[in-house]
Amino acid sequence: MAGAKAYEASLRHRLARGERMDSMAPERQTFGQFAEVWFASYVETNNKPSEQRRKRDVLRTSLVPYFGKTYLDAISKKDVELYKASEQGKGRGNKTINNKLTVLRKCLTTAYDWGALPKAPPAIKQLKYPPPTTDFLTPEEAERLLAHAQGTVYEMILTALRTGMRRGEIRGLQWEAIDWDNRILTVRHSFCDYTHSLTSPKSNRERYIPLADDLYEVLCARRRATGYVFTNRRGRPFPQQTVLRCLRDVQASAGLRKIGWHTLRHTFASHLATKVSLRTVQELLGHSTITMTMRYSHVSAFHLRAAIDLLSVPRAPIPELGQPVGNHEAGAQKMMANAYSSQLRE
Repeated sequence: MAGAKAYEASLRHRLARGERMDSMAPERQTFGQFAEVWFASYVETNNKPSEQRRKRDVLRTSLVPYFGKTYLDAISKKDVELYKASEQGKGRGNKTINNKLTVLRKCLTTAYDWGALPKAPPAIKQLKYPPPTTDFLTPEEAERLLAHAQGTVYEMILTALRTGMRRGEIRGLQWEAIDWDNRILTVRHSFCDYTHSLTSPKSNRERYIPLADDLYEVLCARRRATGYVFTNRRGRPFPQQTVLRCLRDVQASAGLRKIGWHTLRHTFASHLATKVSLRTVQELLGHSTITMTMRYSHVSAFHLRAAIDLLSVPRAPIPELGQPVGNHEAGAQKMMANAYSSQLRE
């Protein structure tokens, strides 16, 4: 939008100077030229710092080196397919390539919307890849992890296991977000590692999570009116590397495999999916669509089992007719045939 407004302002200025409209067609741009404008005008305006960093890396290391000198209107479906083949030749995984294609598609679509690309961008087909595996702790493993944690680290791990909050959301949690009377926690912030300040959650919307009894008791024991819930000695949220290291230390002490903070979020969702609907899990996790939540459908198979069990209705026993076990059905058929013959004779 910022780029489009800037282009409109340029046209108005040139019209004010009396220039002809046919001389105001946008100059033909290469992908590299437009990508620079797009990043400064669109990405930095609309995306969070973490997303800005990701797109900057994709542009700098992959898209601009490959498409940079190609004119926008010259990029074809064939060029995109050749790019995909080139990435695969470098050993890139299909999911990684798809992430780059998403940036390419958005950049070209914006170029079309802003008038820098005179025709619709080429259709970009995503590559197929197997769904990612979701690692989570069993209830016994989760309890073992808690048993080897202490202090603030214990409270943060417990919060992750009982709420499914992301690491940034836990670090950005403030006392004002807890409704003690109704025992509800509101997720409205996340702590950004790049700006070292609060930002909105990943879904850009608030969500409400009822507090489990054990978590409520732990937090209520040291409740405050304002400020961050989990802080270091200076009263600031823990640095990202610190919380990662603390979790790894606890995990090693508990004799568990290597896990991350997102594993605890998966654990919350997986345990919940065995008891409630995936729609409820979606709401508590803050997923914008059910697609992300469907990764936990394999652990909610109890619903499918209940449906299949309905088909396993015990069959009524067949009356003993004096024939061998294997001839029950033949005997029944013979009796029906005799009865039918009797009716005909009558």
